[in-house]
Amino acid sequence: MEKKLGFGLMRLPLVDGEFSHVDKDQLCRMVDHYLEHGFRYFDTAWFYHDGQSEAAIKECLVDRYPRDAFLLADKMPLMLVEEEADLEEYFSTQLSRCGVEYFDYYLVHDLCNSRRALAQKARVFEFIAQKKEAGLVKRMGFSFHDTADVLDQVLTEHAEVDFVQLQLNYLDWESDTIQARACYETARRHGKPVIVMEPVKGGTLAAVPSEVEQAFRAHRPTMSAASWAIRFAASHEGVMLVLSGMSTLKQVEDNVSFMEDFEAFSQEEHDIVRKAADIINRSVPIPCTGCAYCINDCPQNIAILRYFALYNEDMRELDTKPWTTQKLLYSRYAQEFGKASACIGCGKCEHMCPQHLPIRSLLEKVAEHFEPAA
Repeated sequence: MEKKLGFGLMRLPLVDGEFSHVDKDQLCRMVDHYLEHGFRYFDTAWFYHDGQSEAAIKECLVDRYPRDAFLLADKMPLMLVEEEADLEEYFSTQLSRCGVEYFDYYLVHDLCNSRRALAQKARVFEFIAQKKEAGLVKRMGFSFHDTADVLDQVLTEHAEVDFVQLQLNYLDWESDTIQARACYETARRHGKPVIVMEPVKGGTLAAVPSEVEQAFRAHRPTMSAASWAIRFAASHEGVMLVLSGMSTLKQVEDNVSFMEDFEAFSQEEHDIVRKAADIINRSVPIPCTGCAYCINDCPQNIAILRYFALYNEDMRELDTKPWTTQKLLYSRYAQEFGKASACIGCGKCEHMCPQHLPIRSLLEKVAEHFEPAA
């Protein structure tokens, strides 16, 4: 039985903060530590790190270890597909980028209601099933960011899938938008194992308010805030794996420390995180996970996730402070990227956002906050 911690390759260590410049020396050390402790599952995708995630894992994992030492998952970038003929090109390119002859797990990336017609037209499930029959894919599934009723329809239409990948964390458990609990229960009703993504919600649940931190420490003094988020997700029946997008060796060491001999949540711990979710939901102005999908096609080159992160941080500052680091950073970013006020309202970002955030209106808030009136 596989250990329940998966290595997500969407938030890798960077050189000089450049999103497409992966720190491969550090990544090699992270991979080594993860494997040395008996974990094997790595998850990448076409879009991660502007296409450099697949290449980085080839260099840091595939080229350095025998093929049976790890499990590798990749995803068909459905949002880029225009016709059925595109599927083979993307799949073959991914095999080459990763340097493997097959994928252990292969997913339709970010299947949602608006892309169901495209998936049917391009026959993407049939394509992956054929690759599975040919031995180029061992298990097929899809990642999903939509409502539970849509998930029910997809799983009814595609009972052939082996698993489903869902966003599941204690902050989104009762969310009307993410519907984590409802989607999880739908997958279980269809008998599908669940792989969890965003258990720490892009780092939000690793840096919790002091009130939450104190409650966690009172119950488990040596465990990190991130450990509570990952263990919450892993404690649910039918969850086969929890992905963590690890960015530093320290994060790998921390995750391995509590997942190597995994201990499921007690009822008391469920009660603690339920209260924690209420506190956190009141303190995060913009619940962005930093996935960066929104910036891929922005015609104004707006640094959306950076601006949202700065806004969230600045909202925690005292109102009496005349100057903050966040304001300085915003002015610097705005010299390199489009300002928040440069948004033309095309909506491409909202179409790509897995969290279904009203990005255009949120950018207006950011502009009002950081850009002084002329």
